[in-house]
Formats: sequence, structure tokens, C-alpha cells
Amino acid sequence: MLKGFRDFLLRGNVVDLAVAVVMGAAFGAVVSAFATDFIGGLIGAIGGSPDFNDAGVTVGGSKIVYGSTVTAAVNFAIVAAVVYFVVVVPMNAVTAHLRGGADAATPLPSDEARLLTEIRDLLASGARRPPAAPPDRGPARPA
Repeated sequence: MLKGFRDFLLRGNVVDLAVAVVMGAAFGAVVSAFATDFIGGLIGAIGGSPDFNDAGVTVGGSKIVYGSTVTAAVNFAIVAAVVYFVVVVPMNAVTAHLRGGADAATPLPSDEARLLTEIRDLLASGARRPPAAPPDRGPARPA
């Protein structure tokens, strides 16, 4: 049972997934800090405080706070914009450059698709192999 567990842990997929989660968390912290500190600071310098946590309305003696939701939505929009413009756009440009100008959204055809395309083209061009010689049945016997 322990051997099976060890084999499970040492499979490439589990280790790759663990590394991806750790790297994603670290990258998320960097992007979140950039969005909160730098972009949020720019918004604060231009339009006042970017923190709406205390915003709310009082209804019937009870305060309904909506500011934390607004702050979370603004932070989400900032993080999404930073990820898009700092990661996605440059990666699409690099991918397009490496593909030689091919559309990055269009995947390359698989080996099977290329082979089937080649067969179709050969059949369409009329290039066929010469017919095979009939099998040798030995000397003819008189009837």
C-alpha cells in the first residue's frame, strides 16, 4: 500500500501540479501586491482613497456595509487587468512570434491530421501505385 502511495506521489502529474500551485500562489501574491500598492496608489493619488471598506447606508438603525464588496470588486478588476496586460498579452506575442506569424489561437494540426491531409491530396492528384502482379499459382495444368 505504501508503494502505491509513493508511486502516486512521484508521478509527474502530482509533482507538476504541486509546483504549479506553489508558483501560482507566489505569483498571485506578487500581482496582488502590485495591484494594491502601485495601481491602487495611482488611483488614490488621482481620485482619492481607493479604500471603500467603511462605505454603507443606515436603514432602520442598522448599517448595511457595501464598501468591502466594492473594494474587493475594484481589486479584482485591477488584478485581472494587470494579469492580462502584463502576462497574457506578452505571452500571446511571444507565442505568435515563435510560430512564425501563425495565429496563436489556431492550434497546429496533429500528426494524424497531417497524414490524412497528405493521403487525401495524393488521392485527389490521381497518383496511385501500379496494380500488384497477380499471385503466382504455379504451372498451369491441362484440364
